[in-house]
Amino acid sequence: MTRKRARLYMVLLLVLGVGTAVALALAALGQNVSYFRTPTEITTGNYPEKNNKHGLRLGGLVEKGSLIHEGSAIRFSVTDLKNSLPVYYNGTVPDLFREGQGVIAEGHVDEAGVFQATMLLAKHDEKYMPPEVAKELKDTGGVK
Repeated sequence: MTRKRARLYMVLLLVLGVGTAVALALAALGQNVSYFRTPTEITTGNYPEKNNKHGLRLGGLVEKGSLIHEGSAIRFSVTDLKNSLPVYYNGTVPDLFREGQGVIAEGHVDEAGVFQATMLLAKHDEKYMPPEVAKELKDTGGVK
């Protein structure tokens, strides 16, 4: 075998190895992706992860007048100014969590149509809002 052919085989083997590593990494990441959905998408059933019991994120504003404390648990509604979705969360509530503020809740929708949150992320200052939430609220006329 010539040196040129040996180099060609080495390069092909290297490309094949890198390609395999990238494919495995993408497959592993694809199983752990957590999708962002709005209350409208969830209430209309217009999202592909309907039967998924985990890995779904709900984003929007905490609806004013909807926050109810039940010991360490809370109930509230998240709105995108088109539709609202009731949320139940049992755990430590972020300090900045309050009505009228942006929130991301991670969890799943139960059989009764209530979003069972396992984690809450609250807006941390006046200027920050996740880009997806800001776009959806801008599209619905809620935020300029």
